[in-house]
Amino acid sequence: MRKIAMICCVFFMLGKASAQDPHFSQFFSSPLTLSPAFTGKFDGNYRIAGNYRNQWATIYNAFTTATASVDFRVLQDHIPSNDAWGLGFMAYNDNSAAGAVNFNYATISTAYHKGLDEEGYHQLSAGFQVTYANMFINTANLKFADQLTNNGFTGVTNEIFNNTTLKSNYVDINAGILYNGSTNDKNNFYFGLSLYHITRPQQQFTGGYFALNSRATIHAGTYFPIGEISTLHLSAMQSFQGGAAETVLGGAFQFVANNGDDNPASLYLGSWVRLNDAIIPYVGLEFNNLRLGLTYDSNTSSLKTASQGQGGFEFSLIYIYKASTEKVLNCPKF
Repeated sequence: MRKIAMICCVFFMLGKASAQDPHFSQFFSSPLTLSPAFTGKFDGNYRIAGNYRNQWATIYNAFTTATASVDFRVLQDHIPSNDAWGLGFMAYNDNSAAGAVNFNYATISTAYHKGLDEEGYHQLSAGFQVTYANMFINTANLKFADQLTNNGFTGVTNEIFNNTTLKSNYVDINAGILYNGSTNDKNNFYFGLSLYHITRPQQQFTGGYFALNSRATIHAGTYFPIGEISTLHLSAMQSFQGGAAETVLGGAFQFVANNGDDNPASLYLGSWVRLNDAIIPYVGLEFNNLRLGLTYDSNTSSLKTASQGQGGFEFSLIYIYKASTEKVLNCPKF
């Protein structure tokens, strides 16, 4: 019965979360889902990023989310040297309830980063993103309350569908602005705002239309040295969508293992907190322009009774290629 109760809780939350976007605890490692203004905002020639999240894996595979993206600089020989123009592409998949509900996204984004000083230490960025989204529901895999018996969801539902699969698709528009600054070559700070689902696209199922709620996100971060081999990274995010709100804040210490080398390796240790929901310890490793990050959401809200300590495992990867002849340009990192 405990397992049945947990499954019921998951399906209840699926219904409540229908108006909210999927999210990553490592929001700082998924730049193109945080804001289109991050497109091309990095120190290098191109960036490859990947994210994977598996939340409550033992509870009917409740939520799995994955992204893969690439973005790069364009037309550098045709714009001022302290400006940058980015172009990016992203594929995005989100599954719920063991694959019964499936979202697939294809995104193209661009952003222009205008230098506010000759050195390029300060930039103001504006980004724009277009997304094609496809959603389908395999009704054969859905479970309903009238199926629940003492042996699980073994009963027969009274729900009737004309087709075994329900489908819907739409085109979405997102935008963002970002300020990024540095006072020297060892620190950075940024502040931005993004708005997703600007046009509130319509989803259609079984004859009904449902407008997708817009999502507004405020995000900020900084890093600065606190010793010869250590740097403190801090970041925070506040998002609003429909009647839901999410606040995540925290930081990590970076320890450089071979300071002085042209390509040093670093260890990151820290934690973020999703207020009124979870503690999110973080460990990361950076070497050869590749950063790997690992987090695990430890639930602290009243939901922990149903989840029985099951959290959300999340993995991130960011690789940035940079030609050795390019100057150092500090950019947001967390």
